[in-house]
Amino acid sequence: MVPSKKSAVLVDGVVLNGPTTDAKVGEKFVEEAWKLIMEEVVLKATDVNEKVCEWQPPEQLKQLLDLEMRDTGEPHHRLLELCRDVIRYSVKTNHPRFFNQLYAGLDYYSLVARFMTEALNPSVYTYEVSPVFLIVEEAVLKKMIEFIGWKEGDGIFNPGGSVSNMYAMNLARYKYCPDIKEKGLSGLPRLILFASAECHYSMKKAASFLGIGTENICFVETDGRGKMIPEELEKQVWQARKEGAAPFLVCATSGTTVLGAFDPLDEIADICERHGLWLHVDASWGGSALMSRKHRKLLHGIHRADSVAWNPHKMLMSGIQCCALLVKDKSDLLKKCYSAKASYLFQQDKFYDVSYDTGDKSIQCSRRADAFKFWMTWKALGTLGLEERVNRALALSRYLVDEIKKREGFKLLMEPEYANICFWYIPPSLREMKEGPEFWAKLNLVAPAIKERMMKKGSLMLGYQPHRGKVNFFRQVVISPQVSREDMDFLLDEIDLLGRDM
Repeated sequence: MVPSKKSAVLVDGVVLNGPTTDAKVGEKFVEEAWKLIMEEVVLKATDVNEKVCEWQPPEQLKQLLDLEMRDTGEPHHRLLELCRDVIRYSVKTNHPRFFNQLYAGLDYYSLVARFMTEALNPSVYTYEVSPVFLIVEEAVLKKMIEFIGWKEGDGIFNPGGSVSNMYAMNLARYKYCPDIKEKGLSGLPRLILFASAECHYSMKKAASFLGIGTENICFVETDGRGKMIPEELEKQVWQARKEGAAPFLVCATSGTTVLGAFDPLDEIADICERHGLWLHVDASWGGSALMSRKHRKLLHGIHRADSVAWNPHKMLMSGIQCCALLVKDKSDLLKKCYSAKASYLFQQDKFYDVSYDTGDKSIQCSRRADAFKFWMTWKALGTLGLEERVNRALALSRYLVDEIKKREGFKLLMEPEYANICFWYIPPSLREMKEGPEFWAKLNLVAPAIKERMMKKGSLMLGYQPHRGKVNFFRQVVISPQVSREDMDFLLDEIDLLGRDM
């Protein structure tokens, strides 16, 4: 039925006469922008012959981009030019030679899922507005729980591993003292939590944000490989009790950010059981090894955790952001901790099963359909395809390690346990110098200088950092299935080319 056109009405100085948006014009813009994205991002930006980035310093970039927002809108041809400029000057994280972070590459199925969710624009809090995406999330969480080794559990997708760690810290505190939800911090004992000295910095942020305080994190010493030492953990727990504090949580790490270390979960779980402590495992980076029958032993004992953070947007490439907090408890602890019972969203007299209105388990109201991206990739590749993705990345890592050992001027920090390969490049001018204070001071300058050259050239992107007394070194991370053995060779050749005159 075509609605009959009615006469215009003037309300508060505004003429109301049908929609003001020209749908045809908008649809045409979307169509043209889609072509641009396909050409410049999906096709061109993944070409190894293209630059990883077109580097510009901030002030120069401000001049190159028309950033001013004006009183009147601009024509579509100009908007498309702006889109092209945004793509041109952005880092191509889909490029096979982008190794800078713990995510990389392009998964085509996840990309399609992202296009769909962006177009549908759902908010995942009630079944009535997100029926498909809520049951997809339920299915994905159930499967992830199965891989952890729990018979049942709960969980929720949220914006990043940092938020998952914060969720877990708050959940553990709520379990320890449920009154805190209504009564707040007043009257509580000094709460203490324990984390590896190699843990992610989000632990500090979470403790600060939640009012626990960063001084109440006991950082447990690690061994030479970056793993938490269980005996040191037990000592610190006893010391905290001796001081009259209240230990409530241990945060173990499976896949540390820099070294890729995996804490000994079974031994840590024993200590947690003896002392009645919640065990959270930050497996944001390393959790994907659970998909591999060959490498899942890295997380031996994870089934004993009370909660786990796992980010499929890292090794499994489901697209930023895609992060889950998984909880062993099945007594609705998440909902008890976070529910605010908003009567305008979570009415209990709805005509369908309100247990599917899972938004009250979240600290967010609006929430993206992040699980859908991972679900689409999993459906496309199958469990075996995801396993192959992990196995291949670690095999390429092994290849790179072997090549580093063969080449003059390259030195490993240690044998890697996962996909983090940490190494120094020693230029010819330093190769005959004795390893002393002067040598290390000069070597400290090498990685930043090479990083600047590679960024300005656009040939690749690779991270570097100092770490616990060691001067700046490169950290190479292999993830993307688009990466080849030739890219590993190129990386070493290019570093040598950029640094041999230093």
